Amino acid sequence: MIENAKITVKGIVQGVGFRWFADRTARKYEVKGFVENLTDGSVFLEIEGKRSEIEYLIKELRSGHKMAKVEEVIVEWSKPHHLFINFKIKA
Repeated sequence: MIENAKITVKGIVQGVGFRWFADRTARKYEVKGFVENLTDGSVFLEIEGKRSEIEYLIKELRSGHKMAKVEEVIVEWSKPHHLFINFKIKA
């Protein structure tokens, strides 16, 4: 079953390659959506895919990229919108 997850990652996650880490990890688990930096210093992802694959992705996001310091990961689950055709990094 396909689900949607909105994920906010807080900590030292900007300027350390975290969006590229998230992109690689999302492609590894074959989920669709995007990742972007937020003005408050956090990183936001909206993704759709199989719940099990999203949960694996979240686990890796919690561990973080070697240059990042993840302090908190907030996940909001919802029904999918089916708007994404791939995964991309937003500026």
